[in-house]
Amino acid sequence: MNYDLLMQKEIDKLDDVSEILLHTCCAPCSSTCLKRLGDNFKITIFYYNPNITDEKEYQKRLEEIKRFTCEFKVKYPISIIEGKYEPKKFIEISKGLENEPERGRRCYKCYKLRLKETLKVAEENNFPYFTTTLTLSPFKNVDWLNEIGENISKNSNVKFLNSDFKKHNGYKESIDYSKKYNLYRQDYCGCIYSKLEKDKHQK
Repeated sequence: MNYDLLMQKEIDKLDDVSEILLHTCCAPCSSTCLKRLGDNFKITIFYYNPNITDEKEYQKRLEEIKRFTCEFKVKYPISIIEGKYEPKKFIEISKGLENEPERGRRCYKCYKLRLKETLKVAEENNFPYFTTTLTLSPFKNVDWLNEIGENISKNSNVKFLNSDFKKHNGYKESIDYSKKYNLYRQDYCGCIYSKLEKDKHQK
């Protein structure tokens, strides 16, 4: 499925600028997404990542997003909604899946947890669209992310915007932005399990 093409077709339908709630995992991933969406949407970032099990890491990424969005300019001002820090929810959905590899079933449940909360906040604040920066990463399953977004929004007034932000060298572009703005780039997704897997490979 060409999710990038689906996104463009949806954007082409817009008669005027719209609003979108953009679930964001970190500043580097948000960079390309903000650039791609910035001409057609008034963007509100939603930072909700209970998978980040280290609170200092969680806050570090949040502060970096705040700094970056103050410096990075798109057509319309960027707003930020800070979600609750709820690592216990991630631990709960991970039970029995602790030894799953990255991009396994644990990740699917993690995607769903974050996107469901994004949709909830979008509904509460009357956003017409929501989507996620997670499709920028080559380490995330883009089919699962779009499938989840479509499924959870079927009975909602908020539409999920399909995406594959790594298309058109999107991931490389995010690396370039990271260098330009001196962004903190973490080397694991955030959860304790991915950190342990990373440490194991490094050893």
